[in-house]
Amino acid sequence: MSVEKVTRAGGEVVWRVRWRQHGRNRARTFSSRRDARDFDAEVRRQRRAGSLAALDAGAETLGEYVTGTWAAAHAATLATKTRLHYASLYDYQLRPYLGSIALREVTPEVIGRWQADRLGSGAGPIAVRHAMDLLGSILEHAFVGGHLSANPARRVKKARSPRREEVQPLSPATVEAMRAALEARDATLISVLPYAGFRPGEALGLRWRDVREQTLLIQRAISLGEESDTKTRQHRTVRLLAPLANDLREWRMAAGRPADSDLVFPGKEGHPWTQAAYQSWRRGRSIGRRRRLVWRTRAHTTCATALLRCCSTRDAASSSSRASSVTTRG
Repeated sequence: MSVEKVTRAGGEVVWRVRWRQHGRNRARTFSSRRDARDFDAEVRRQRRAGSLAALDAGAETLGEYVTGTWAAAHAATLATKTRLHYASLYDYQLRPYLGSIALREVTPEVIGRWQADRLGSGAGPIAVRHAMDLLGSILEHAFVGGHLSANPARRVKKARSPRREEVQPLSPATVEAMRAALEARDATLISVLPYAGFRPGEALGLRWRDVREQTLLIQRAISLGEESDTKTRQHRTVRLLAPLANDLREWRMAAGRPADSDLVFPGKEGHPWTQAAYQSWRRGRSIGRRRRLVWRTRAHTTCATALLRCCSTRDAASSSSRASSVTTRG
């Protein structure tokens, strides 16, 4: 380790500190001799403490850390859909604004200013909150890995969530009108969503062996064309109402009595629906504009539609009793 005076070509005088770390020669320059000596003393102290690497901690940019460390160590463990969601958030909300900043310079003030700028430019508050969560997770991994001395995101207050819109349950007439305009498979799929409280991916992952005499077993879902676990990773059963049981029996007969291991709602050649096929199905049947109503409020519709289709009072009451347990599911 040494401190030396250096005169640059333009006549500027700087002070250079040299030291050796991990078998490599390192150097850093300072505009004053005092700063150079202070840094040299810190290098000596860190070497005695065995923490010399801390001098370089956080020198890499956020973008370099995400692509070189975080993605390789953490992103690979995420579900495909979650990984794509995070990639989109990072590419649109984080990388253009924070990606070139050194990790140790991503301070609470920088994060707070980024959040305010994104909201001020018209970015959706929910997307910004999700991006804040992602940034906090990335910085937490950097902290645990020794790249940061603390997670600065912990000290930043997230923007307030927007007020939730009032739930607008579908009327029984709307559900029945949708079913009447569809072919057997699609009409049965529409039945499963409000009558049993399935998420779309769970309905597409349903196999005939999951259709029991009095219940439906929910133990898988289709996500991005692949079979996966349910969103909550909890398997459950729901009561099979008589009208839905009849719809399923009729659809199975129309489909040629498929085997118990087959999907109830298969895609091409019996394979799971791809994401593109599902999006096309929604658009082609005018489901997209009703997505929030159908997919988000199916529990509110269950009791009313059960009554409409002549379920017994007991069936309707049973349907109503479980509505509160699925109202908040996405």
